[in-house]
Amino acid sequence: MNARRIVLPLIIFALSLSAHSQEKLSVKWEELTASDFVRGIELAHNTCALPIGILEKHGPHMPIGTDLLNVRYATVAGAQKEYVVVFPEYYFGQIFEARHEPGTIAYSLELQLKLLQETVNEMARNGCKKIVIVNGHGGNESLLPLFAQSQLAFPHDFAVFVYGLPKLDVPGRPAQRDHNDMHAGASETSHMMVSHPDLLRMDRTKQESGADQDHLKLPDSLYTGIWWYAKFPDHFAGDPSTASKELGAFDMNTWANSLADAFRAVKADQDTIRLQNEFFEKTKNPLATKQ
Repeated sequence: MNARRIVLPLIIFALSLSAHSQEKLSVKWEELTASDFVRGIELAHNTCALPIGILEKHGPHMPIGTDLLNVRYATVAGAQKEYVVVFPEYYFGQIFEARHEPGTIAYSLELQLKLLQETVNEMARNGCKKIVIVNGHGGNESLLPLFAQSQLAFPHDFAVFVYGLPKLDVPGRPAQRDHNDMHAGASETSHMMVSHPDLLRMDRTKQESGADQDHLKLPDSLYTGIWWYAKFPDHFAGDPSTASKELGAFDMNTWANSLADAFRAVKADQDTIRLQNEFFEKTKNPLATKQ
């Protein structure tokens, strides 16, 4: 009897440990306990994702945080297919072109770069040695490659990867009827139908026009920062009335699968940090670099 009294609690304890070890970890950084965070970093092979959106007008019918909401939805879905730890909501990107619209938060360029650097530094200090910045906003497409390149300015024990705006025009994609689908048009509206349908106001889609105003007459060889405002002064480009849940589901699934592939590749990568270290070593004495 004494033996049974000892053995039975041990069996129950072992079963509880087994159940705990098999418990599915959240991919969301903010939902993990401290001990589960340690397990998550191990399971992710020290790989973390930083989805970045923005706060800006999205037509008359979608929330200001559309880019942030959609990119985090897709990133979480990708991480659930290939486990990585996903950083909380981050919207400190480039959006000077929408400063005239209500709700836009446009931090200085200096602060954008500094805050992003300190964020990845802190992520790395917490074990994220491979950081995938996932972009969900067109205005960040120049900022993020510049930031990634700036990581070569001084030595790091971690690597930054940038996953740009997703390539969604793949075989099988439902036909598109919105030929000016650039911002708050059919695609983004369709994505919101899947990620946060409760935040859509489809009854307002016709309150403004998303047509190209084309106020600048310059050759394609010239770039000027006011180009977007010249085309779309209402910060709205497209026809959201042609959106569909079918398109949204297809695109979100394509996006999540592509992200899962990217996370898998980064987790398996053994060369990036090795090459960085080799590069940083050579920067100490460039005259000694073989010519």
